[in-house]
Amino acid sequence: MNDERITILLADDEHLIRGALAALLRLEDDFDVVADVADGAEALRAAQQHSPTVCNLDL
Repeated sequence: MNDERITILLADDEHLIRGALAALLRLEDDFDVVADVADGAEALRAAQQHSPTVCNLDL
């Protein structure tokens, strides 16, 4: 079994949806939400800073 945590970046302009998804993902032991942002420019900066395993982007 892999002991590495999956790092996740969330990008969504809807604050409530983004916050709810982040809260649910943080309940999982192997997930780590490293950033939750509201727009594409922030998503790009966060991706460069954190190098997440997964990016969940709302287009």
